[in-house]
Formats: sequence, C-alpha cells, structure tokens
Amino acid sequence: MNAVPDTTAPALYSCVIAHVRTTPRRYALRHRTYLWFLEPDRPPRLPRLLRPLARFDPRDHFTGDQPSIRAGLDAFLAERDVHLDGGRVLMLTHARVLGYVFNPLTLFWCHGPDGELRCVVAEVHNTYGGRHCYLLPADGTGTADGLRREAYRTDKEFYVSPFLPVDGRYRMRLPSPGTRLDLTVHLDREEGRTLTATVRGTRREATARTLLRLAARHPWSTLTVSAAIRAHGIRLYLRGLPVHPRPDHRIPENAA
Repeated sequence: MNAVPDTTAPALYSCVIAHVRTTPRRYALRHRTYLWFLEPDRPPRLPRLLRPLARFDPRDHFTGDQPSIRAGLDAFLAERDVHLDGGRVLMLTHARVLGYVFNPLTLFWCHGPDGELRCVVAEVHNTYGGRHCYLLPADGTGTADGLRREAYRTDKEFYVSPFLPVDGRYRMRLPSPGTRLDLTVHLDREEGRTLTATVRGTRREATARTLLRLAARHPWSTLTVSAAIRAHGIRLYLRGLPVHPRPDHRIPENAA
C-alpha cells in the first residue's frame, strides 16, 4: 500500500517539462529538470555545504523588495484585496543553484486559516528579465460531477515568447502536487490552440542525498533551462517564424 506523502514537508520533483507549439508551425521541445515544493515561509534547512545548491531569495519573486517571499506574496495579494489571514501557502519553484536562477513559472497555492484554497498565484518570468503574476481565484475552478476541476482561465497579459504577441487566453490545470506532479497550460488564440505546456514529475523526499543526486544529474539546472529556451528560440527564428516586438518594460511587471 502506497504511503500518503507528508505535504507539510519540503519535497523535490524530478520532472519533464514539455512544450508543443501548433501554429503557425508545429514545434515540440522537452527537457528534464527538478523543482522544489515547499512552504515559502518555512524553507528547508540544508547542511551548510549544500546551501549553494538551493537558495530561496525574495529578490527573485514579486517586486523583489520584500524581506521574504511570503511577505512579497502577501503584499501582492493585499493590493488586490485578497487576504489569507495567516493561512498556509505552498510553492512550486526552481531554487537558486550556485547563485543563478531562472523561473519560467512559479506557482503559489494560497489557503485560508481553515485550510480552504482561496487562490493560486502564477508568477511568470521571461528571458528578458521581466516578471508578471496572474491571480487565479479559487472560485474560478468550478466543479464537474462533484469533483474539483482545478482549471483556471485568464487573459494573457505578459510578453513571454518573441514569436507570440500578447493576446489570447490561458487555460491552466494546476492541481496541488501529491505523489505526482501533473500540470497543464494551454494558450488559446483567435485561430485556435497555439501552445500546450506540461510539467510531469514524481515526488521525492527532500533529503541531502536526493538533492545531491538531482544536482549531479542536472548540473546548473536553471541555467540549462534558460539556455535551452534561447536555443529553441534561435531554431524557430531560423525556421522563419515572425518576431513580435517586445513591449518596452522590465521588472517589476507584477506590480502593475
């Protein structure tokens, strides 16, 4: 009988991230990496020698000027009249590795003090140094046959790929991870579904041994992700995909 994972403890997910672009030309990419799942106000305590492999820095999230990641989240929510009243937050993210981090997508599952999910915050970073947060209210998930669909819809508001304009609508399926990590993001535009991104992974206990094994398997993991995105961008450009000009703005996109 499989043991139920302790969702109060930090975890690591060994995962595969895949993108499938369907228009104007079909193009697929996938890469392996690992992600952290933790409470941002209770980061893991690692042995001193392993701390360079996993640093969670408040400068990497939201406006970057708050004393902690949780404080940045609470400030972002308060500006939108959302208050967790001390409720629990769970975060899926890349950590800084040897001083570098790139987080295409960080997710925050935000609960009230009664444990009920109040919202999800999806923080997106692009390779130009910009970031933007989408607030996804929990009452938008709906139900189907009495089961929570955990599907969120929101307009695209942030420039991510130079080959896509800032239009269309995201449909995100974002169940909180358990034994398995299983996320899906679709981008639908006027001409139909343009992009599908998935994240699939398996939960591992966040031990020193597990971290060392994953770091050895995926050295400079976040730098590799950033480099892979740029490499695939060059391939798409060489295939003749038109480039859409980037709006003239940078951090902090999430403050707007």
